[in-house]
Amino acid sequence: MDLEAASENRIGRAPDRDEILRVVRLYTDGFGARNPAMFQEAFHPSARISYTTPDGQLHEGLIADDIGGWANWDVHVTGRILAVFQAGDVATVAVGFDADTGPADCWVDTHSLLRVDGTWKIMNKTATHATRADWAAPST
Repeated sequence: MDLEAASENRIGRAPDRDEILRVVRLYTDGFGARNPAMFQEAFHPSARISYTTPDGQLHEGLIADDIGGWANWDVHVTGRILAVFQAGDVATVAVGFDADTGPADCWVDTHSLLRVDGTWKIMNKTATHATRADWAAPST
């Protein structure tokens, strides 16, 4: 299979940017609110998570398995939007997950969203600890 690369970056305007970001904010704001319903609204029931810890160890699973723990984690998160990409019914958002508890709890996420029956849902979250995120890590 050949892979053809575009001669230039073709990322344009994200027409559904506000709605896409509203869904991602349900995720980040759900931590401070300690409200599992916010996470359930943001994520598709079969959404998956993959992430690397500071030591590079890979973890994977279903988001649904994490919602209870997230809702009980006493932390306020500021979601720093790094990029938004939309191509029709598919979108990706890169987010700085900046926790008020300090650098140990900061991450950089990418969220893949899909518009299903007119509603945006996060289908996949891929993240790395902020210490592994180069320029995207929060400034100290």
